[in-house]
Amino acid sequence: MVALSLYAPCSVSAQRPELRHRTERVPVELPDSVAPAPGMTTVVDLSGDTVMIAEVDTLAQLVAAQELKARADSLRKDSLMRDTYGNVRVFRPNPTRAVWLSALLPGLGQVYNRRYWKLPIVVGGFLGLTYATSWNNGMLRDYTKAYGDAMDSDPNTKSYMDFYPSTTREEDINMDWLKRVLKSKKDFYRRNRDLCIISMVGLYLLCMVDAYVDASLANFDITPDLSMKVKPAVIEPQLGKVPAVGLQCAVSF
Repeated sequence: MVALSLYAPCSVSAQRPELRHRTERVPVELPDSVAPAPGMTTVVDLSGDTVMIAEVDTLAQLVAAQELKARADSLRKDSLMRDTYGNVRVFRPNPTRAVWLSALLPGLGQVYNRRYWKLPIVVGGFLGLTYATSWNNGMLRDYTKAYGDAMDSDPNTKSYMDFYPSTTREEDINMDWLKRVLKSKKDFYRRNRDLCIISMVGLYLLCMVDAYVDASLANFDITPDLSMKVKPAVIEPQLGKVPAVGLQCAVSF
């Protein structure tokens, strides 16, 4: 038998309640089969009948292994978090998709390319051209009707008088001059309306081209080797002429 001196809680008399939870040294006897060998430590669980014996070096190795495992888990967690949240994903737009989106709705291709500052320009251009087309078309409609009334022989159709003050009499108007002016105004507003429509079509195509080019050059690498230098230079003239001063442009790539 091997005698070990361990600390264990010991109950005391109810007459001394202040010493009820005092810790005392209690001798514990272990059988020879569980006696600790040299270089080993013995852990006794007094709440049960379990006796665990392990080498001191093994315990140190277990503690070190647990610490290494905890560090490895922490590093792996940090690495996963960096892979998930830390890395910056490079956006590579598809030129074909950008063109189709711009064809579906002007300005949508620019939004797909993340060029949001271009959207107000596109929207403002279409709104302005739409208003100009509507206004020129209204003026064309009025002058076309007035020119038609001036050309016919019906005295009841006098829409051209709406362009004059109410005090103006029809007998005081030179009809030949009026017909020429009405025809000129009619042609002028028709041309402006057609130009606005053509401009809208051009802006529509320009949005598609811009979306395609912008998507194609989104990841264009401009290295420091690509540069251009402009500096003044003296141009050597031919014999008998005065030297000239100009600019020299050098492109490095």
